Amino acid sequence: MIDDTPPVIRRAGSGDAEGIAEVFLAARAAMTYLPHLHSDEETRSWIAGVVLPSSQVWVAELHGQVVGFAALHGDWLDHLYLAPAAQNGGVGSALLGHAKKARPRGLDLYVFQQNTGARRFYERHGFTLVAEGDGSGNEENLPDAHYRWRP
Repeated sequence: MIDDTPPVIRRAGSGDAEGIAEVFLAARAAMTYLPHLHSDEETRSWIAGVVLPSSQVWVAELHGQVVGFAALHGDWLDHLYLAPAAQNGGVGSALLGHAKKARPRGLDLYVFQQNTGARRFYERHGFTLVAEGDGSGNEENLPDAHYRWRP
């Protein structure tokens, strides 16, 4: 799926719930260290019923297909996920750039400590490590890292 076509970034609507859920499920399935806590149907319901109504969500599309999304809740980047085939092609950078423009005073986020690729990605984009946690604050109970970006 990686090519030179720039992604279209647009605000997500309720009709994007299925595409967002598919990206979320595929991305997390590739993170083999994550416990499987919810069924796919529960995840789809959570995206449609919780994430979309309570966050500002943008999708990235390539050739008319949702290949990534970013969800902002206040000054927190709660989610930034890409379909595995869309990784390393500029889609994540485009979504993150959009999130930074939407929150020009700064952003905070959590990432799993084991997700070294994401940690390098955020560090390349100017995020600095604030603290590392033991996982007691997340549903997965996996060690996490708090990152912050300030312009």
